Amino acid sequence: MREEILVIDDDEKITSMLRRSLTFEGYSVTTANDGLEGLRRILEQEPRLIVLDVMMPKLDGWEVCRRIRESGIDVPVLMLTAKDEVADRVKGLDIGADDYLVKPFALEELLARVRVLLRRRVEKAPQPTSRIEYEDIVMDHDTREVFRSGKRIELTTKEFELLNLFMQNPKRVLSRDLIMEKIWGYDYSGESNVLEVYIALLRQKTEEHGGKRIIQTVRGAGYVLRGDS
Repeated sequence: MREEILVIDDDEKITSMLRRSLTFEGYSVTTANDGLEGLRRILEQEPRLIVLDVMMPKLDGWEVCRRIRESGIDVPVLMLTAKDEVADRVKGLDIGADDYLVKPFALEELLARVRVLLRRRVEKAPQPTSRIEYEDIVMDHDTREVFRSGKRIELTTKEFELLNLFMQNPKRVLSRDLIMEKIWGYDYSGESNVLEVYIALLRQKTEEHGGKRIIQTVRGAGYVLRGDS
């Protein structure tokens, strides 16, 4: 799956140029035109890297960066600014930015910095555990097995991937669009109700032996792995 980059900038020429260039380089790119929209997309999509302009309407880049760091989100942030002043660069780094690029910039330099930041993220990422648990459900990535209360649950590949997405994000509401992108990809052109069908199948299999419902529907928002009844 392609790595996701979110570009937040109120200059449509820059967002359009970066979308084309980063997509050509093999990344999946989304854009936002102001700080509030960008913050919403960060919380919904969890991009792998953020290209963040400083001077924007509604919420500037300083505040966006500060808020995501206070939320515990450690996605790499590359800040863009028209000001080439040491105080501004220091401010950006102090509030949690990972790198800083002054406008106008050379596209080749931005692409190089993007590659470096993504490589650092991979290098410092903790090795995933092969076994994850939520309440009485156990998922083993090495054996591709799932158990609930000690009883094995037979899942197809897509069912396993869907449950894994929930298990990796317990108690977090996942939007329909986010799930579709993560499991089926942006270019999916099959049945529009495929997600609902798989949710129903997962519920049936995880509740087969009397287990309580753990995949909850949040009306108007999406689905969440939570032990509500």
